[in-house]
Amino acid sequence: MQAELIDVANYASTTFPEPRPFQVTAHEKLRQGARDGHRCQMVMAPTGAGKSYLGLRIAHEALAKGRRAVFVCDRTTLINQTSAAADSYGLSAHGVIQSQHWRFSPSMPFQIASAQTLARRNWPDADVVIIDEAHTQLSTWVEHMQHCRAAVIGLSATPFSKGLGRLFSNLVNATTMSELTESGVLVPMRVFSCTRANMDGAETAGGEWTDSAAAERGMEIIGDVVSEWIRFGENRKTICFGATIAHCEEICRQFNDAGIMAAVFTSKTSAGEREALLREYRKDDSVLRVLVSVEALAKGFDVPTVGCVIDCRPLRKSLSTAIQMWGRGLRSSPETGKKDCRLLDHSGNILRFAEDFERIFHDGLDALDAGEKLDKAIRRDEDEKEQSKCPVCGYAPFHKRCMACGHERKSASLVEHEAGEMREVMIGKKKLADDRRHLWEQVVTYARGHSAPEKQEWRARYLFKDMTGSFPPRDWRFADTPNAVVTRNVQNQILAKNIAFAKARAA
Repeated sequence: MQAELIDVANYASTTFPEPRPFQVTAHEKLRQGARDGHRCQMVMAPTGAGKSYLGLRIAHEALAKGRRAVFVCDRTTLINQTSAAADSYGLSAHGVIQSQHWRFSPSMPFQIASAQTLARRNWPDADVVIIDEAHTQLSTWVEHMQHCRAAVIGLSATPFSKGLGRLFSNLVNATTMSELTESGVLVPMRVFSCTRANMDGAETAGGEWTDSAAAERGMEIIGDVVSEWIRFGENRKTICFGATIAHCEEICRQFNDAGIMAAVFTSKTSAGEREALLREYRKDDSVLRVLVSVEALAKGFDVPTVGCVIDCRPLRKSLSTAIQMWGRGLRSSPETGKKDCRLLDHSGNILRFAEDFERIFHDGLDALDAGEKLDKAIRRDEDEKEQSKCPVCGYAPFHKRCMACGHERKSASLVEHEAGEMREVMIGKKKLADDRRHLWEQVVTYARGHSAPEKQEWRARYLFKDMTGSFPPRDWRFADTPNAVVTRNVQNQILAKNIAFAKARAA
């Protein structure tokens, strides 16, 4: 805590990328909503629309005015991802509220918090609360938002869950999947209808197939899942969704038995294992080709190089879950030449949800209650007829407005339907950075977030000298240095120096 006496948060040096036009419009709609008296507002933004970017911009707007902000994540997987994004924009002056997290710093005006941890602790005071994946309606923030003074902004690609209309009084439709695909933010999706699990007579609960029933039927076609991925998946980096953890483990085993590197990523996967898996999986040339999951990767997980999604989780009510799963492979990746994403549909979901998905793809939602109804309706296989094809481009399934070319029944493709030497910087045995330049980027990022503007460059240069024994080269210009994620070891080194300085000054 002594270090924080000399460490002052500075939010004047953030470097957000230029917003896209729809992000500017969405932000202004939120401001207008606040002027109109809406304290709690929901933003619907599809995969690729930059929900975290928009949420962090909202937080920064408050922080720059001397206010306090909290960004709430609904799962631990997203904590470090959001923290890294904040670093990259220059918002390194933030604390993380999560059990035993190394970045815990409760006095910071900006906090990135785990909803699960907030359920066991007192909420920090805040003027603005941003809630990621707000359709989850976790009790800890549902209860808090109804009694707190803060402006509350919910973020979701699929705000379909029951009761959202009672919590949020205004819906802002940021953009649509159609617009993002047309602009190149998302890639087209090619759907392959593969061998499907037979769900006839399968057990249901509340109208939805039970996980155990879906897993039992899915076990019967795992051999087809692997063989058809070999045939259609083109060895692309892949996310596969199963019905239960046991189902996922068996899928993974059979991929590995076939010589394809696969791993399970579920609620049972330890934090250390998750970190190692994601570090490898994010590499462009990763040897890990397939990650298998139930829910852990369905929401907010973003690896743009994913080029294939395998859907082995039959659903007949939850359109929102289906959209979240399919969206994991739709982000563009211009650096790797990604042109499309292949959906290998072993569940039948793309046919059951085609009509409603088509409407969401083009138009989004008009009201929160409309989304609630979409997740209530039961789609029955026995009512399905052979899907018609778009008369212009041939895409199927097609109902009224083509998701590939935009043709309307009475506009290119979303879906085609087919069966110098680098040395690590070390202190003792702890790695601080990949090389000296990487370390420089980290201390610059830290200085921008924690020092007054006139002191930032001076502080960054002396932090670098303290860690390496020499100042950075003169041609490493502070103003031209990009932000970087501040690693735990670098943060700890700076904290130790701050504490030592505070003690010396007190003496």
